[in-house]
Amino acid sequence: MGKKEKTVMVGGTFEILHPGHIYLLREARKLGKVIVVVARDENVRRFKKREPIINEKQRLTVIRSIKYVSKAILGNPGPNIFQIVTKIKPDIILLGPDQKVDENKLKDYLREQGLDNVEIRRLKKKLEGELNSTTSIINKILKEYIK
Repeated sequence: MGKKEKTVMVGGTFEILHPGHIYLLREARKLGKVIVVVARDENVRRFKKREPIINEKQRLTVIRSIKYVSKAILGNPGPNIFQIVTKIKPDIILLGPDQKVDENKLKDYLREQGLDNVEIRRLKKKLEGELNSTTSIINKILKEYIK
């Protein structure tokens, strides 16, 4: 009998899907079975200080259609964004290179929950190119199309 495939958790907003998202999900798939946690609209408002461009249900539908994703779910509403980890119990949490997650706080939370065996990894670099972030896409739209 072979080794059990590792579970890799990835979280994010995934508002305007771009090559950087695909790169993150493809890299996660190389590590194991990918479970994506899509940020709730209320958390997007809290962390990004703006309304989500695309609502959580639509973002979830898009993420579920990506071949590298085994399962996608909505995150928990409310301030404790780490709480969903106790439900998923991943082997690995893969963070994007510019994801604003405090790794020390995440490690502390995992330890408190008895999940200190979860490995936290962060992609070393962003995908090269000009439109590999939601912010860069929004800025280009504003510059080119809003006159």
